[in-house]
Amino acid sequence: MKDLFRRKPIDQLVDHTAPNRLRPSLSAWHLVLLGVGAIVGTGIYTLVGVGAERAGPAVILSFAIAGGVCAFAALAYAELATMMPASGSAYTYSYAAMGELIAWIIGWALILEYSVVCSAVAVGWSGYAVGFLSGLGVELPAALVGGPASGGLINVPAILIVAAVTGMLLIGTRESANVNSILVVVKIVALAIFVALALPAFNAANFEPFSPYGFAAHVDADGADRGVMSAAAIIFFAFYGFDAVSTAAEETKDPGRNLSIGIIGSMVVCTLIYMTVASAAVGAMPFRDFAASGEPLAHILRTLGPDKSAALIAAAAVVALPTVILAFMYGQSRIFFVMARDGLLPHQLGRVHEKSGAPVAMTIITGVVCALIAGVLPLATIAELANAGTLAAFVATSVALMILRVREPNRERPFKTPFAFIVAPAAILGCLYLFFSLPSVTQTRFFIWMGVGLVVYFVFSRGSSRLAGRA
Repeated sequence: MKDLFRRKPIDQLVDHTAPNRLRPSLSAWHLVLLGVGAIVGTGIYTLVGVGAERAGPAVILSFAIAGGVCAFAALAYAELATMMPASGSAYTYSYAAMGELIAWIIGWALILEYSVVCSAVAVGWSGYAVGFLSGLGVELPAALVGGPASGGLINVPAILIVAAVTGMLLIGTRESANVNSILVVVKIVALAIFVALALPAFNAANFEPFSPYGFAAHVDADGADRGVMSAAAIIFFAFYGFDAVSTAAEETKDPGRNLSIGIIGSMVVCTLIYMTVASAAVGAMPFRDFAASGEPLAHILRTLGPDKSAALIAAAAVVALPTVILAFMYGQSRIFFVMARDGLLPHQLGRVHEKSGAPVAMTIITGVVCALIAGVLPLATIAELANAGTLAAFVATSVALMILRVREPNRERPFKTPFAFIVAPAAILGCLYLFFSLPSVTQTRFFIWMGVGLVVYFVFSRGSSRLAGRA
């Protein structure tokens, strides 16, 4: 049984002279924009309405709570990412601190998170793109813009955007990061324009009563999920993405400095953006008037003034969502790559291209899997699973921080989490509270997925592991 908890030495993790290492090419600026690109997207364009429906004007507090939990987790990520500048994120930290079985469980949870997010965002992008083209007079056949569950045959736009992002990642990390940087700036400017147009209509009366449904998550008499924490549990989807920055550790120049800037900087920027946009939205219109809209920001602007401003927000969403797909596909391919390099997946897949420095096989496989899910399957019933997987990874990272502080107190830490034994438990408790605020059916599906992962581990990965000496 000891082999279940065999640990990967940290010195081995950070040995950048070993074969099949990724090429350092990213700066702090690239990392902040990678994080912002992953975080700002589907969440702020759609979840401000969903959150307002559950919490009323107190959705602003929901954003603050979800952001606070993520901020604690981000501090833990920053220390471990700079201490172990290797790809793999929470999977790698768990391998070093808690052993192989826990690392596999967390890696399996990350596979769930990143795959579902990429596919869900691709389907969301398809909806925005089809609506935007319709506004220009271009109508696409219904059979080609939705899967069977939506009355169509296949969601071609969703497949095409996944293919395009996969192509960008295959070109090379730095090149795809540069494209991401441009698109991130575009969508931040669009959100700034929304705030500027909404502020003249600001009415403080729209914030009364501030919390009509109370604080704790509960099911209302009409069967609807209500409460500030219910909104926070869903809005949490809008915040994670900074962990995608930690998957870039191996490809970061001067990781001791740049990783902490990238992780914490992206969280601070996004929390401020979210609270500002949410305040402007609630101030401009009573929350019940936009809560049910699938495009709340565009709906607010369309109600306030000319359709051109609403069309601008819709166009920005078409630009914004691919950056989310790019960041999460990037993270997904790196998680797959590291698990393959460790022998937990077929190790032939853990190879990088000599010219581009990208893990070509894993990037293509990631793209194909995400495209198939996005093109065929209905995602509404499984999207919340991404939150469950992410919360598991955040808990594991916080636990790993405390274990390594005790086990290896003298190891060099370019960034040290302040008040680590307060911050880490706060992150763990916050994540558990959010997890149990999710619908019970989501929790059940998450545990089923993890059970499947355990079967895969004991059937294949346990014996194939490089630490077992057989890979």
